Amino acid sequence: MARGHEVQVITGFPNYPGGHLYPGYRLRPILREVIDGVPVVRLPLYPSHDRSAFRRVLNYASFGVSAALVAPFVARPADVVYVYHPPGTIGLPALALRYLRRMPLVIDIQDLWPDTLAATGMVRSERLLGLVDRWMRLVYGAAGRIVVLSPGFKQALVNRGVSETKIEVIYNWTEEADVGGGVTTGTASVLEQDCFNVVFAGTAGTAQGLSSVVDAAGLIQDRHPDVRIVLVGGGVERDELKSQVRRMGLSNIVFLPRVPRSQVGGILSAADVLLVHLRNDPLFQITIPGKTQAYFATGRPILMAVAGDAARLVERAEAGISCTPGDPVSIADAVDMLYEMTPAQREEMGRSGRRFYNEELSFDIGVGQFERCLLSVTSRNRRPRLSLLTTQRAAKMVETRDTHDGSSDE
Repeated sequence: MARGHEVQVITGFPNYPGGHLYPGYRLRPILREVIDGVPVVRLPLYPSHDRSAFRRVLNYASFGVSAALVAPFVARPADVVYVYHPPGTIGLPALALRYLRRMPLVIDIQDLWPDTLAATGMVRSERLLGLVDRWMRLVYGAAGRIVVLSPGFKQALVNRGVSETKIEVIYNWTEEADVGGGVTTGTASVLEQDCFNVVFAGTAGTAQGLSSVVDAAGLIQDRHPDVRIVLVGGGVERDELKSQVRRMGLSNIVFLPRVPRSQVGGILSAADVLLVHLRNDPLFQITIPGKTQAYFATGRPILMAVAGDAARLVERAEAGISCTPGDPVSIADAVDMLYEMTPAQREEMGRSGRRFYNEELSFDIGVGQFERCLLSVTSRNRRPRLSLLTTQRAAKMVETRDTHDGSSDE
């Protein structure tokens, strides 16, 4: 919008991450609204985001079907369709727009399917995973350009036969307005000021594997009684993690509820170390968790417990140290290392991360890359008219990649 583009968004009714419709919304066949000057068309879906694979499939499939049936008729004429993936069912309306409306596609892949389905345990049938793989190859083949969030994602697609020439790596950015405010009295007070606070902010789900972090806390408690592991946010594993803490008799794990975006930056800025952790799975070695960019921008040292691309990014930025995910001993040793550093050493790590973010990962950098990518698939010389096809999880794109408000996460 601010760069001269016309934009329309086709998405679902907002229900992520809680799985319940946001206040003020009720399901209906179609809802039109305008958000910050952007026309938004919301189509029905089955709202759910819990541990039930069946209900999650209903959530994904319901939007895919409703959008495939309706999107070709409600989409305004556009020069390019930007498709935010996951889920893979978004391919249904994408192909409908591609072949019924002759609109070229740019697909932004934030999760690889079927890899994510297998890694999270959502789908265990090899036959079904194979069908999903063939479906995704069909969708990728219809795309004019494909955007991925890491070099590892790009190589994985090339290995599956996708042409390297149509794949572009564009790193995610973060909600810069929310993480740039520094420490405030209200948000900093939720952390124990006389302790060394290691903060994890985000979803506690199966992919995060935070039980290993709790085990690491058990090792750390005797070594450094003033170290606190602070877990901020919700997620399907949160209750089980609390039970684990009680069974182990730990006093150095603090659980904080989900907080508004406006408060997250203050908590991150007040931390001594910011933790990223995912299970030790081959898929996660080629992904970069969305919180990584927020941590960079906050300017605090990072403990990266994710192997592969994410660890290399932190090392390249000289913004922290990495350890072995899922290994409590490695995690605890890494906390020891950061604890033993001088405050000046940790501050320099934080400054290096913020500098790296500003130079290579920022909103302005990413938007410029996306703009060039979108223009590359249209034959028109003028600014293209865009149609954004997203799921409810990607409704943040209304605010970010087209109205200049930044975004991230998991």
